Amino acid sequence: MGAKLRGRNVITEVIMIIVALIFLAPFYFLFVNSVKSFGEILTNAANWPTKFNWDNYSKAWELARFSEAFRNSLMITVVSVILITLFSAMAAYRMVRSDTRFNRLLLMLFVAAMVVPFQTIMIPVLKVVNTLGVNNSMLGLLLTNLGLSLPLAVFLFHGFVKSIPLEIEEAATVDGCNPIGTFFRIVLPLLRPMMMTIIVLNALAIWNDYLLPSLILQKPEMRTIPLATYSFFGQYTKQWDMALPALAIGILPIVLFYLLLQRYIVEGIAAGSVKG
Repeated sequence: MGAKLRGRNVITEVIMIIVALIFLAPFYFLFVNSVKSFGEILTNAANWPTKFNWDNYSKAWELARFSEAFRNSLMITVVSVILITLFSAMAAYRMVRSDTRFNRLLLMLFVAAMVVPFQTIMIPVLKVVNTLGVNNSMLGLLLTNLGLSLPLAVFLFHGFVKSIPLEIEEAATVDGCNPIGTFFRIVLPLLRPMMMTIIVLNALAIWNDYLLPSLILQKPEMRTIPLATYSFFGQYTKQWDMALPALAIGILPIVLFYLLLQRYIVEGIAAGSVKG
């Protein structure tokens, strides 16, 4: 029995290694070809480079004005994630602690909004942005990110808040803590596992988003990293020696961010499934 179990474990591990290599293959092609010359990319795309052309990265950085794009992407991602996390936590806490018919209906609307694809509401969203006069601005993109990301965040926080004992908040009230202080001093720190999960998921989505910034941001100086990367495929359609380094520069920060915080995703989901 033990030998059979060990054999199954070995087979499972081999299968997982093969699957991992398949998923890692695109990263190999990206980084290997990003340091090749244009001719070598066309002739030997799968081989190891004969010469490492590291200056491809500096040229791509200058041509795409990545310093501006990086600053824009960083600001949009950080501010959007902070607003999404804070507002969704407060909304979920209020809906749980005030279990009225209106709040239950509101939660149902948030859940229903999760299943609506963005493509189906893209034109109405743009009309709302134009009506508010925030098109072609960072504020318009921040508000749109907030509206589109709140449903899932509220839903996740809602299940987690229900796991927090009400007695803790009652004890804080007895000690003289007001409702706002109770939330920020008692409840919010307890939401940390789910909070980190929502931060990582939204940071990945907003940093890599191309469609929404392309619809709202039209000025060249407001381009995010995905928009700056796409400019190579328009102006330099066949210059893969510039486009591939731009892609590598764009994905490297968010990949490192995910690798540093990936354990929080597992902790948050596990905590929510056990407590909620």
